[in-house]
Amino acid sequence: MTEPRACILSCSGPELTAGEAALLADAQPWGMILMGRSCRSRAQVRDLTSSIRAILGEEALIFIDQEGGRVRRLRPPEWPDFPAAGVYGDLYRADPALGLEAAWLGYRLIAAELAPLGVRANCAPVLDVRHAGAHDIVGDRAFGTDPEQVAALARAALAGLAAGGVAGVIKHIPGHGRAELDSHEALPVVRASREELARDARAFAALTDASMAMTAHVAYALWDENACATLSPTVIGRVIRGDIGFNGLLMSDDLGMKALGGPLASRAERALAAGCDVALHCSGFVSDPAVVLAEMTEVASASPPLSGAALDRARAARKAVGTAEPFDPAEGRARLDGLLSGLARS
Repeated sequence: MTEPRACILSCSGPELTAGEAALLADAQPWGMILMGRSCRSRAQVRDLTSSIRAILGEEALIFIDQEGGRVRRLRPPEWPDFPAAGVYGDLYRADPALGLEAAWLGYRLIAAELAPLGVRANCAPVLDVRHAGAHDIVGDRAFGTDPEQVAALARAALAGLAAGGVAGVIKHIPGHGRAELDSHEALPVVRASREELARDARAFAALTDASMAMTAHVAYALWDENACATLSPTVIGRVIRGDIGFNGLLMSDDLGMKALGGPLASRAERALAAGCDVALHCSGFVSDPAVVLAEMTEVASASPPLSGAALDRARAARKAVGTAEPFDPAEGRARLDGLLSGLARS
């Protein structure tokens, strides 16, 4: 049996086109990720994920970006809104126990929306540490400015997702918080000291037991000024796998972002050669189905079947998706709203 290819692909709309279905059947990517263009209603998303699993197998992971706040693919009025991570950070500073409870509830409620749709992996939580003066691409997506607070709230978020049968993906390792540019638009180069970078990395080092992580499209002058973390064997091997000690599945951030240069095939090849286990491509800036299919075909063609340690980590990541525990979403939402209303009054 041929193992799945070392990539996560996307689709162009609310259902698979004939060309996309044929590509999935032929390429057998390890996973798929849903963008907002593919999420219109609960029934439609359930049908879409069922059609994907019918091709890739029931164990195939289907991902989404549903952080809460600005970054969410499931939007009102079909789906409820959830707070940005910074809101939990504000509550944590007022009362750590209540902040942790709120973070768990918020992500448990997100899982309650995702799992029934067949979406069992969420590209969240963000472990980037917020820094004054940095680009707002992270901003309130961060749990705070203190790495220990960020780690504590992120652990609660991961636990909330897991309790709902959804695996989380910590991001953007080894830390995007100091970037002065948006990596969707250009390559940020962080010129921070060893001590400053080590401080940011503490949040990730506290969650090395997470099953999956996503790289940062950020270059760090101290480690490798010529390549962002995603494309740097030094950063992945020495920093992420070595100093931080993360040994779960490592995926790239979206290959379509402008921080990376060159053809998509080259981007995928370089990311995998640098040490990413799987290459992620979303076509997040594209709406034409023909262009989406061409991009996905290019990435898939450049991604070999999973093997060795990468295959072991991919299998472990799939096993990290558990069964949802009993939970009343209405009660959970009422409790979360109560906690956050107390913060608003303070």
